[in-house]
Amino acid sequence: MRVYSDGAARGNRGPAGAEAVLMNAEGAVVARLGKFLGHQTNNYAEYMGLLIGLQHAKSLGAREVEVFADSELLIRQLGGKYQVKSPTLKPLFQEAQKLLATFGKVKLAHVPRAQNAEADEMSNRAIDERMQPASGRRAPRPPA
Repeated sequence: MRVYSDGAARGNRGPAGAEAVLMNAEGAVVARLGKFLGHQTNNYAEYMGLLIGLQHAKSLGAREVEVFADSELLIRQLGGKYQVKSPTLKPLFQEAQKLLATFGKVKLAHVPRAQNAEADEMSNRAIDERMQPASGRRAPRPPA
C-alpha cells in the first residue's frame, strides 16, 4: 500500500489540516482521508496526515507500506537521521513508530511537493471545509 501523506497550517500556528491518499500497488486510489485539526503547527499537521494514512492502511489489512511525504523533517525523524526535540511532536512520532512496526515491510521516501499534489490539495481542502471524518470515512473527492 502506498501512503501519500501531507499536512498544512496557515501561519506558524494556525488553521491546520491533515490528509492521506492511499493507493494500491497498481496506482489506483483506495482512499482519500482528510481531517481539520484546529489551530496547529505545520509539523503537527504533517504527522497527523501520516497517522491517518497508516491507521487506515492497517484497517484495510495492508502488510507493507511505502510512505511518501514532502516533509523532510518527518521522513528524517522517522528514519532516525533527525532527533525529535519538540514535546508536541514526540507522542506523534512514537505513535507513528509503533504503527510502522506493525507492517512487515516499510519504505520511507521524501518527495517534492509536486509529487505529493493530491495529498497537499486535500490537506488544504481539509482546512477550507473543516473536514472531520470519523475513523475510516473518506473525505469528499476533489473535483477533477
